[in-house]
This record gives sequence, structure tokens and C-alpha cells, in this order.
Amino acid sequence: MDALKELIRDIPDFPRKGIVFKDITPLLQDADGFNTVIRELYKRYKNTPIDYVAGIESRGFIIGAALAYKLRTGFTIIRKKGKLPYKTLSARYDLEYGSDELEMHIDAVGGNDRILLVDDLLATGGTLQAVAKMITDTGACIVDIAVVIELTFLNGREKLHPYPVHSLLQY
Repeated sequence: MDALKELIRDIPDFPRKGIVFKDITPLLQDADGFNTVIRELYKRYKNTPIDYVAGIESRGFIIGAALAYKLRTGFTIIRKKGKLPYKTLSARYDLEYGSDELEMHIDAVGGNDRILLVDDLLATGGTLQAVAKMITDTGACIVDIAVVIELTFLNGREKLHPYPVHSLLQY
């Protein structure tokens, strides 16, 4: 996994002063690195019953869609407010540098659907916590939360209890 870490670029003071943004763009551009991410996640979940992979805009779309394809599951998208054309459910959350709102279609998941929630980064946990609640409020079940990067010093994993969390890289 050290080879993957070498493909993560630090961007100081983005999106605001004091934040060090972990940019996965170089990782996505590297065929071997991107394949490694999807292969490692696939190995972890290939025997897990999953109905849908849910990806959070925008980098969660990239990882989630590739993983859903490999797992042969459906893929559902979680988008920023106002971007989806049909009726939506919404989740408001706080970031380490502000607040935001995400939405999904009201018929995206529900019932007894088993969901793997995917994003690129776990920081304070607010985004994933809000989306997990929105998903479980439909009756669906979060089987796991998978991220490429976890910023362990921010203790975001604690907010996600009782959901299991898997991260490929920890900082």
C-alpha cells in the first residue's frame, strides 16, 4: 500500500487555509494504482451479499462505479443538492470547513437492500454518517463503508458506529 500512498498528492490550504487536501487524481491517472484500489476492494467484498454500491459525489462515483461493475451489483449515486432530476431524500452534514447537503433519488434504495457505501476519504465522518442515516432511513442496510483514505487523527470512524468501516490507506 506504500506504492499507493506515493500516488496521493497533498494540496496545502485547500479548500481553505489550514486544510491539507489529499488529492487522489494522480492515483486515478495511474493504471496500476487505480487497478490496485479496485482489486483490493473487490477481494474484500467479492463474497459479501451486496445489492448496490452507493458512491458519493464525486470521487466516490469513480471508485464506486468501477467496484460495482467488478462486483456485478447495481450502482446508486449520492449527489450534491439540486443535481438529481427526480424526487429526492436529503442529508445535511458538517464538514471540517463548512456544511453541505447531499441527495439521492427516493427510489434509489430501500426495503431489504444491502448497500456498500463508498467514498474516497474519511475525515471527520460527517458526510458518511449523514449518508448512512439517509440510506438506512429507507429500510436498506449498510453492510460496510469503504474508503480509499482515512485521516485517523480526525477520529471520523467513531461517528460511523455501528457501521463497519474499511480503509485502504491511513494517515
